[in-house]
Formats: sequence, C-alpha cells, structure tokens
Amino acid sequence: MSEINSLKGKYAQSTQYRRLIWEDIVWPLILELNRSYFSLEEYQNKRKDYSHNHDISLSKLSGGLISLVLKGILKKEKELYSLHYRLIPYMRKKTNLTYGQVLREICSK
Repeated sequence: MSEINSLKGKYAQSTQYRRLIWEDIVWPLILELNRSYFSLEEYQNKRKDYSHNHDISLSKLSGGLISLVLKGILKKEKELYSLHYRLIPYMRKKTNLTYGQVLREICSK
C-alpha cells in the first residue's frame, strides 16, 4: 500500500482511507450490529481489529470517521454515529454498499 500512496497526492490518499474506513470498517459494523447507528467504542474496537488483521497503523485510519461525518454520510450526536437516512434501506436489505454508491445516493436529488 505504501508504494501506491507514494504515487498519489494528499487528496487521493484521504479518499482512499475514507473509502477503506467506509467499506471495510463502518459499513460491515452497521450490518453486523443490524442498526443504523453505532457507538464510538464499537467503532474503535472494529477499527482496532481491522488495523491488527491488515497491518495498517491506527494513525492512518484515525481521520476517516470524522471525514465521513464531514461528507454527510454519518451524523454525530454525543457518542453515537448514525447513518444518513437515505442509506437505511440498503442496511435493511444487507446490501454491499461501496463508498462510490454512498456518494451517489447522498448527493442525488
């Protein structure tokens, strides 16, 4: 992964980690919990397991959750993060939802 990152600019790396956080940590966590929200602690545990299993430092994954909030994909209220309302039907169907699909769904209309 470091070879790929050295060829990309800062913005591309941020997008790559945001995509990774969504597709490999947040969305699987939501499907696993079977609810449209999760706690910070649940997220941190899932991120820690992912980091350990894929040999990626936690520091590289640290800004991804906040970035998803800033993009409007997640909403933060106290210690809970909830899913954008337009994504809930995908959760109910247990659809494999990629980061690109999320952006198209949220930005459409």
